Amino acid sequence: MTVTLSRLYDHYAAAAQVVQEVKGAGIPAGDISIIANNGENWYSSQAASTNSATYDRDRREDPGEGAAAGAGIGATIGGVAGLLAGLGMIAIPGIGPVVAAGWLASTAAVAAAGGVAGGLIGALTESGVSEQDAHVYAEGIRRGGTLVTVRMPDADRARIESILDRSAVNIWDRGTVYRKSGWSSFDPNAPTYTADQIRNERDLRRRNAA
Repeated sequence: MTVTLSRLYDHYAAAAQVVQEVKGAGIPAGDISIIANNGENWYSSQAASTNSATYDRDRREDPGEGAAAGAGIGATIGGVAGLLAGLGMIAIPGIGPVVAAGWLASTAAVAAAGGVAGGLIGALTESGVSEQDAHVYAEGIRRGGTLVTVRMPDADRARIESILDRSAVNIWDRGTVYRKSGWSSFDPNAPTYTADQIRNERDLRRRNAA
């Protein structure tokens, strides 16, 4: 029996590390998918040159942090590119540009190309995610997050879940926070978040966690 697990991460670097560990735990690359918000345009600036720009912990551009930090981000991107074939840019309605690879990303991309509203929601629910959680995952990506989805034999579930959970968002708590602000569900027709809105969202989460 095959099971599918999805987890949301606030930062791409954390998600990329999880992908590396899951692959190292024996899950084939073809059973791993990643979808990361690129509203801050971090992928295009780093893909061309690992030293073209660097970022601080808040993901704001900060050339003063030097080439070492830039190389680290570039290595993370390169590492995932080496694990997951087809890492690249697609656009998802309601989210905007994302960096994506893997089977779930391909399903969402085909749906988006065909003009199917909520293609990501459909891809997630077809993989076994509840509709309620699927909406929170999609909204989480919209607000700057990264989604990792993994298929595996049921016998591997416990050990892979332990890897996925290490730095993942608590999806129930995050959904509660969204709903308290008036959000009800992911809207593929909603405007995409700007880079400033994504940074403000992260700042708000940091303050709430303090």
